[in-house]
Amino acid sequence: MTVTQLDIPGTWVFTPKQFSDDRGTFFEWFQDSTFVEAAGHSFTLAQANCSISSKGTLRGIHFADDPPGQRKYVSCFTGEIFDVIVDLRNGSPTFGKWHGEILNAENHKAMSIPNGVGHAFMALEDNSTVVYLCDQRYDPSNEREINPLDPEIGISWPNGITPLLSTKDAVAPLLLEISEQLSQFDFNHLYSG
Repeated sequence: MTVTQLDIPGTWVFTPKQFSDDRGTFFEWFQDSTFVEAAGHSFTLAQANCSISSKGTLRGIHFADDPPGQRKYVSCFTGEIFDVIVDLRNGSPTFGKWHGEILNAENHKAMSIPNGVGHAFMALEDNSTVVYLCDQRYDPSNEREINPLDPEIGISWPNGITPLLSTKDAVAPLLLEISEQLSQFDFNHLYSG
């Protein structure tokens, strides 16, 4: 497995080695030892989620209050997505910066998302299946959103695809509107993962 550290501290892309023959393909999607070597801690699985999205579906930007936060390990098993992370950690040198990766059924990449980093993705094909491991159970009282079309963040979503947002995401606040709320969280201890 190849590990690529991204420019946002505490974030990585994991690309597995694939073994293919006339029967199909095998790969190790997650390796705890590789994750520990990169992140400096183990990934405790509390919940696994799966979403199936039509082309243009735009989910996020979502994040959870810290504590407890919610780390994620995200991959696309069918179809293709543009997966995005946004640093929301108050005081981080990359606060407000974003990074995007194409995740699909061919590259089998996985994006590691630490506490304090928001997550969003756009489905680039119909029936794009996204699976993500979470280290905490979903708790609606801790879940927060930022509008994924926020011009201040300026995510370059793929051209030519009309975004399909849920009502909740379409009316989510902009980063500037919740910056005071973000300042109440001490994310300094989270920069390493």
